[in-house]
Amino acid sequence: QGQLGAATAKLQSCIVVMDSSLDMSSVFSYQSNDEFVPSRSLKNFSLLLSLSALYAPIIILKYIDLLSRLRRSGGSEVAFNKRLAYRVDIFLSLHPYAKPLVLLVGTMLLIGLGGLALYGVTDDSLSDCLWLSWTFVADAGNHANAVGFGPKLVSVSISIGGMLVFAMMLGLVTDSISEKFDSLRKGRSEVIEQSHTLILGWSDKLGSLLNQICIANESLGGGTIVVMAERDKEEMEADIAKMEFDMKGTAVICRSGSPLILADLKKVSVSKARAIVVLAEEGNADQSDARALRIVLSLTGVKEGLRGHIVVELSDLDNEVLVKLVGGDLVETVVAHDVIGRLMIQCARQPGLAQIWEDILGFENCEFYIKRWPQLVGMQFEDVLISFPDAVPCGIKMASYGGKIILNPDDCYVLQEGDEVIVIAEDDDTYTPSPLPKVKEAVYIDIVRHERNSQKILLCGMRRDIDDMIVVSPFFKPLITFSL
Repeated sequence: QGQLGAATAKLQSCIVVMDSSLDMSSVFSYQSNDEFVPSRSLKNFSLLLSLSALYAPIIILKYIDLLSRLRRSGGSEVAFNKRLAYRVDIFLSLHPYAKPLVLLVGTMLLIGLGGLALYGVTDDSLSDCLWLSWTFVADAGNHANAVGFGPKLVSVSISIGGMLVFAMMLGLVTDSISEKFDSLRKGRSEVIEQSHTLILGWSDKLGSLLNQICIANESLGGGTIVVMAERDKEEMEADIAKMEFDMKGTAVICRSGSPLILADLKKVSVSKARAIVVLAEEGNADQSDARALRIVLSLTGVKEGLRGHIVVELSDLDNEVLVKLVGGDLVETVVAHDVIGRLMIQCARQPGLAQIWEDILGFENCEFYIKRWPQLVGMQFEDVLISFPDAVPCGIKMASYGGKIILNPDDCYVLQEGDEVIVIAEDDDTYTPSPLPKVKEAVYIDIVRHERNSQKILLCGMRRDIDDMIVVSPFFKPLITFSL
């Protein structure tokens, strides 16, 4: 009986424990049910919030557009949707980072609204739903694991939005890369050079000009020539490639732009150029010289200043004074049409002179060089004549007269400080002054000059500056008769 009583007591205690556990589970289940109700309502609220945020802008825009149509009087007021589209277009055009910013905001809204919608149709937490929304945007295949109609619908919608976002991003990247390559192809990029030769304009003389500059740069190991004209960069490069001559280590860079625009001039490093050559345009001479004058004004307006000098090709001799007045000491003018005409007259008078001019004016043989030699200061010009065994002195650039050039000065002229000697030599590094040689004395023989006969020159054809063409030295005027 004692054992039976002990067993009965244990059974009663177990029943009490079971009853208490049932009571606690019922309490916990009641508490969990109380917690589930606000959680479910919160999820429904998040779903409604995401749908409202998605459709509210569309409804508001339609309502405002309807109001603007009702208030429109006589058709003078512009519709709201057109004004909004105009503002958006202005915003995207004026701000360079507007498109990436709009894409970023759209992506964040898609992730946020998608996360709220997922939170409303699933039992996951808000942070997990936002992460799932990002995965659906980043990879359209992640929605395959969704279970249930609601999660599937939301995940597919987010995936479609993600595809649109990545399509827009790919379009922006493609446009940026294409725009950069197009800028490089059209010659809009900046030239980072110094001590280069800058050629402004385009003409038929460009080929021979490039050839001579390349020959001149050969002794320096090559150089850089920058050509800027109002032409397409690819066309200029193709035309230069057709010029069959050896560049001799010189690089030719083409840029598309206008010499009248300071921004384009800065793009080709005009302030660091060693020399600037302005080519004349073909066609009307006055219009070409007017354009050259405007280019000189643009060059003198560069704030950084110019390191090199300016060589301007003019078409009319009458405009030379005006261009020099505007450019000052920086400008050297070359009236090529007039110079060629006068050279033709001289070549007609003296057969064989054309070959001499070709040798002197080109870089294939000997050419003119101007250089300062401090060791020659104080010497007379007659001593300078015999100081260069590999060059022929022919003039002086006087520093005291503002750089005025005197050809064949008096033998008694004494070189001053800053004077430069003009010589004819093979190259700028092939001659140097040497000590005065010993001069042997000899008997002076007086050369008798015979009287010259008058010459008659026949000019076949006519051109606008023929009066300047036939102007020669007064010494020859009585001896020449021109017939047209």
